[in-house]
Amino acid sequence: MTKKHIVFIINPHSGVDRQKAIQTAIDTKLDMNQYSYEIAHTQYAKHGIIIAKEAAEKGAYAVVAVGGDGSVNDVAAGLLHTDTALGIIAKGSGNGLARSLGLPLTEAEAIDIINKGKIITIDVGFAANRLFLSNAGTGFDALVASEFSKSKRRGFAIYSWLVTKNLWTYKAPEMEITIDGKTIKEKTFLVCAANGKQFGYNFQIAPEADCTDGLLDIIVIKNFPRILGGMLVLRAMSGTITKSPFVKHYLGKEITIKHAELNTMQTDGDAHPCGKEIQIRIHHAAQNVIVP
Repeated sequence: MTKKHIVFIINPHSGVDRQKAIQTAIDTKLDMNQYSYEIAHTQYAKHGIIIAKEAAEKGAYAVVAVGGDGSVNDVAAGLLHTDTALGIIAKGSGNGLARSLGLPLTEAEAIDIINKGKIITIDVGFAANRLFLSNAGTGFDALVASEFSKSKRRGFAIYSWLVTKNLWTYKAPEMEITIDGKTIKEKTFLVCAANGKQFGYNFQIAPEADCTDGLLDIIVIKNFPRILGGMLVLRAMSGTITKSPFVKHYLGKEITIKHAELNTMQTDGDAHPCGKEIQIRIHHAAQNVIVP
């Protein structure tokens, strides 16, 4: 029987201990009767896209992103329009997509999921032609993503500090948001087009989102009294943020966001410069993913 080939993509800057942990998990848990494998290391930003594309062209059964949402995003971009499945070993800070898909956060358990080989096909979003799997948006989330990207530290503590630091000074602009041809204008703290349920850290920005339904969940957090920020966080952590009077929830396939000072957006937690208008769309059933 021909074995199915898997390519694991690891960022060598993730640390020696992490690489050893991944190698140990593969050696002890991967079903070698079913699979052959190789490990590829990224050498520069976005190298994962190229590695994943080459692996798919050679007929790989799966390419496994070992890292956070940014690493997963790169691999998905390389696998777009191929039959090769995306696998995830979640080793990032927030791990939003992994959590949304119910994937485990340990190496050994993630390998067990790969061994079972259950594959579903999920939707893929594009914001200003940038691919996203979890979410894209602008406003306060893009500001925090931008500052987080500049920080040498990672993890929940630094993310929480950046949120707290900027919460009281952030001025919510009036945005024009068009969803499938219907336009609303609102002083907006943030607007998020969600394919997955959460940003990461179990912060559920769109608890009703379904990444297989061909729709984006558009979450608009209106300007709100900052003293109530903690209540919004508690709602997000408990999956009830859409029940807040300061939150509007829509469904759509094509979204346009405009405002005069728009200059930063985020896709899957990575910040990018943008123009004064962002166009967002969903491609239904575009990516094979290994899930529990």
